[in-house]
Amino acid sequence: MNFTTNEQLVLASASPRRKELLSMLGVPFTIVTSNVEETSVEALTVEDYVEGVALLKTRDIAAKCPDKCIIGADTIVVFNDQILHKPTSHEEAVAHLKQLRGNRHMVMTAVAIVLADGTEHTIVEKTSVLFKEVSDEMIEAYVQTKDPFDKAGGYGIQTSGALLVDKIEGDYNNVVGLPIASLVQKLLTLQLLKLHV
Repeated sequence: MNFTTNEQLVLASASPRRKELLSMLGVPFTIVTSNVEETSVEALTVEDYVEGVALLKTRDIAAKCPDKCIIGADTIVVFNDQILHKPTSHEEAVAHLKQLRGNRHMVMTAVAIVLADGTEHTIVEKTSVLFKEVSDEMIEAYVQTKDPFDKAGGYGIQTSGALLVDKIEGDYNNVVGLPIASLVQKLLTLQLLKLHV
């Protein structure tokens, strides 16, 4: 597929996974990373929280890059209405994965788009993930790879964390960190992206 854009696109994320997914469009973009305090967002629901964090990151970069179209995102893992953040210790990573073991959880990614004129748009994508009933040894071995520490919920579905997953319902790329199909539809609807056939 051949996409073009007249916008100067900026990805407000340091995630190599989001960079890779956005690169699928074949249009130029730059990366400017935000270092906002995510925990400063207060919300009544987990959906409002993830949307709030995505907007916080995107607005931060929009202020630094005027006249450009900023795309930012945030991904969370939700189990029993609780957000499982990126683990900060070996013990926390093990605890996250033991909670998820044999259970279903929700991965939510919010994508925020701030246009050059300051107009804001958001989408929130949800994917249901079911974990296998894996052993303590499997969890311990995975945590020892150090893979969990930069990932919401303590696992990556695109790495060896996939070995913990039984099945998913929804967009796989959403679990990776960017629901690229929904984002493309939004960019086409907003006429920020054009498809050439």
